[in-house]
Amino acid sequence: MKPLLLLGGGGHCHSAIDVIEFEAQYRIVGVVQPPVDGSEPVLGYPIVGSDDDLPALLTETPRALITVGHIKSPATRVRLFDLLKGHGVELPVVRSPRAYCSRRSIIGEGSILMHDSLINATARIGANCIVNSQALIEHDVGVGDHCHISTGARVNGGARIGAGCFIGSGAVLKEGIEIGDGAMIGAGQIVLRDVEPGEVMRSHRG
Repeated sequence: MKPLLLLGGGGHCHSAIDVIEFEAQYRIVGVVQPPVDGSEPVLGYPIVGSDDDLPALLTETPRALITVGHIKSPATRVRLFDLLKGHGVELPVVRSPRAYCSRRSIIGEGSILMHDSLINATARIGANCIVNSQALIEHDVGVGDHCHISTGARVNGGARIGAGCFIGSGAVLKEGIEIGDGAMIGAGQIVLRDVEPGEVMRSHRG
């Protein structure tokens, strides 16, 4: 199996490890995270260094996956992606064997398809994206780079999602609408109109 570094050791990393182990294409060398997060292994995988150690670590293992989550902002994932691209390393697409991904779809480098996600024909997913458990990306959908499509979200045919967007758990996007760059759609939202770049759409209940 090909050796792989993971960048970020939090909750999303835990889920990513499960997918990587299940896919059985990569051997996790270890996890890179800030020293303030402690040095305990992450699900049995050692902490091998922090961002400052990346040049040396990537020389030895020139393949990495960003396992920092994206809820409030994609900024950390974008920074790490740019850093890895600057080092010229491989950013593989990781796909759960329980995900369905049409052979007519396109998935960008460094993206991960979690358990039971479904990517339909001619969908295009950008680089460094998270398509989380049970998310549906329908036919002809376009998703920009650095997006997180959360658990159980439904993106209907022909919708367009700009770069750096967050689509919350259980959200439903109407077919053909456009979501501007950096928009945030809260959990459970039903989106029937275009959303402006940077717009936050969430429920005020509770």
